[in-house]
This record gives sequence, structure tokens and C-alpha cells, in this order.
Amino acid sequence: MQAPGSRSPARQGERPRLVVIGNGMAATRTLDELLAIAPDHYRITLLGREPGPAYNRILLSPLLAGEIELEQIRLHDRDWYHQQGIELLTGTGYQVTRIDRHRCRVQCANGQQIHYDRLLIATGSLPALPELEGLSPGGNPLKGVLGFRDLADVEQMTQAARAGNEAVVIGGGLLGLEAAHGLNCLGMRVTLVHRAPYLLNRQLDPEAAALLQRELESRGIRFVLAGRSRAVRHHTDADGADKVAALELEDGQRLAADLLVVTTGIRPNIELAAACGLACRQGVLVNDCLQTYDPRIYAVGECVEHRGLTFGLVEPLFQQARVCANQLAGIGTGRYRFTPPPTRLKVSGIQLFSLGELEPAATDSPPQALVYRDPAGGIYRKLLLRDNRLVGAVLYGEVADGPWYFELMRTGQDLSALRAQLIFGQACCERLQRTRPPVTAEEAA
Repeated sequence: MQAPGSRSPARQGERPRLVVIGNGMAATRTLDELLAIAPDHYRITLLGREPGPAYNRILLSPLLAGEIELEQIRLHDRDWYHQQGIELLTGTGYQVTRIDRHRCRVQCANGQQIHYDRLLIATGSLPALPELEGLSPGGNPLKGVLGFRDLADVEQMTQAARAGNEAVVIGGGLLGLEAAHGLNCLGMRVTLVHRAPYLLNRQLDPEAAALLQRELESRGIRFVLAGRSRAVRHHTDADGADKVAALELEDGQRLAADLLVVTTGIRPNIELAAACGLACRQGVLVNDCLQTYDPRIYAVGECVEHRGLTFGLVEPLFQQARVCANQLAGIGTGRYRFTPPPTRLKVSGIQLFSLGELEPAATDSPPQALVYRDPAGGIYRKLLLRDNRLVGAVLYGEVADGPWYFELMRTGQDLSALRAQLIFGQACCERLQRTRPPVTAEEAA
């Protein structure tokens, strides 16, 4: 009898086997798309290091904050995998340790080997940790230092909140702000350290960032901006382990820390792909069909590099999944082209939406800005136009028009006729178009 997961090459007449490495959002969406168009094309084996069915990582922040329960973030339950005929093998024993491209099989940590006819690599990303004195004493992870990437991190952060009072978050990007909010909701005193002079400096302008900072400060979160970390200090805890005690900054400040959360970026998880000889640079190199240099192997998500770009937001992953599924199904339609996605912050009670360029490239002419402010209502809008086309936008406090602005930017529509009303949103512009008299033949001439 074969052990679970010990699968041999397909016999004549059998469906080919698709093996998927990784059980995250990119892999799950690819399978959703594939099953929608070719449900009987493959026998599917799905391998994941984390136990249990896939979950929505976007919702880790509200999960940490206690606003939702674990089962609410599951993408599918176990019954779904069974109903779809997917062999779901998860846990540390089913973490893939080797890809044998010559024999078309993968090896798991428990020693099992599984043959594939097609392989999908969706190994995601890893935290990109800064080089800080004391962060990994003796090369070992320091107790109380975490990223914010998975359910295990959420569990450890929740436990730390029960045992300690002081939390320090390094990084004022989306992930850092969401982690700070969640820990604040758990009752910890949170200080966030950010190298730039204002929060979300890649997604916001200083004015919107100031509004965001004021709101988060009113909830009790403290900020150190333009702060540069120098060293992590630790002590020996009751179990004899090295545990974080404080973060020291270059200006001499010492921030007490029972928990240190590092959100200074991610790096594609390419170890498996690189070890088996697939072409990699920053990520696993893929073409417009999400195919690697081995025609039997595809890759999607945060582990890939496409046309010099790597990815950390969910919209590009879903776009990749659709294209990859079509290729795996043998339909062969669609090519992946990156469209810069909008930014949304997942913090309860805060409405924020940004898209496009806020800082023009050196070779571009400066865009023209349209700005609307309502300080009493906590509303701020800024639209950036070049040659009467929208190239960027920041919305704070009221974001319902965000998708409409995104579509205007994506299509490159000439907005000359709407320019005066554009800042007031879609409803105002549509009302104008309905009431505007039709253009006469003489005017058109």
C-alpha cells in the first residue's frame, strides 16, 4: 500500500498530476480559477508547511485585534478540498525540502516523494530583517522578536500581549501599522519606529500621513519618525533563553520592549527553486505565462519575479493566478501584465486609499495637483494629473470614489471636460455629464 502522498507517475489514461507547493492565497486563487475552467483536468496534490486549510492573510490584522475569529479568515474548509478531489497535505512533515526536476518529483520533510506532471511553486515570501546588532545573538533567533506574516506570528503576538506590556514595531508601512493597531487593541503600549519623516511615505503625501498619524496617536500608539534603529538589547529570561529587552536608536533613545515586531519588508522565498537549478534573481524568474525556465514548472505570487518586478500586494497575485490557471488548463489565453494596484489600510475605523505616483520620476514633468480639504470632517483628497490624465491620487476619510479614480487612471482617459468637478467624485461628474447640453455640429467642427 502506498503511503499518503507517495504518488507515482500517471499511468496511460490517467489524468496528469499537478503538485502545488504552498498553501497561501496565490496558490488557492490559482486552484479556484483552474477548477472553474477545467475541474477534471488534473489530479491535484497540495502541500503546505502551515497546518490546516488556507486562510486570508489580509485579515491577520483584524484577527490580531480580536475583531474576527480564525474560522472567518479561512478561504476554504477541509470539506471543500475533499469535494474538489484535492489531496491536502499540510504540516511540517509535508514541507517540501527538494525538487528533483530530472525525475519530476518533490521530496517532503517526512521523506515522502511525490511525482508531478506539472508543478506550481507558490512559496511566498519571508521577512527581510534589517542588520541590527543583537537581533540574532550567536546566530540564533531572539525570543520576543517576530515578523507579521502568518498565524503562528499572530498566536505568539497574542501570547506576548498577555505576558508583557511594551511592544515596539519597526517599520511604518502597511504591515507595521496593522501590527501596531492589533497590539494596541490587545492592550499593549505600542511604539512604532519609522526611518522616514512620515508614515506610509511610499503611498501617502505628508498631509494625508499627518491625518493618519493623529488618528492613531488618539488611540494610544506612539511614533518615532526619522528614527534609525541601532541595536537590540536582550536579557536572559526565567527559562534561560535570550529574550528581547529594548531597542536602541542611533540618537541614544532606548525603547523598552517585551515584544519587537519587525516589518521592514519582504524577500521572495526562492530557496527551493534556486536549489533545483531554476533561474532566479530577486525572485523565481517567470515569463508572461507565469512559466519558469522549466516548461513543466510554473510559479505565482510573492516568490516570483516578472519583468524585473517582485510583488507584495494581493491584486497582482490574483491577476497572476488567472493567467497561470489558463495556461495550466491548456487554454493558453492571457498574458500577465503588471498594473500598479491601489493601497488600502486595514485598520478599523480608518478609511485610506492611494494609487499611482505621488513623487514623479526625475524624467517626468511635475503633475498638477487638485486638492480638497475638510478638516472638520477629517477628509482629504489629492488628485495628480499630467496632460489631463490622472496619474495618482490620495484619499483619506472618504474613499468610496477610489475604484472609480483607479479605473480613470488605468484607462488613461482624457479628463479635460471633468477637470473642474473631478475632485468632488464620480456622482458629481456623472451629474454634470447628464445636465450638460449636447455638443452641436458647429462646436464639434
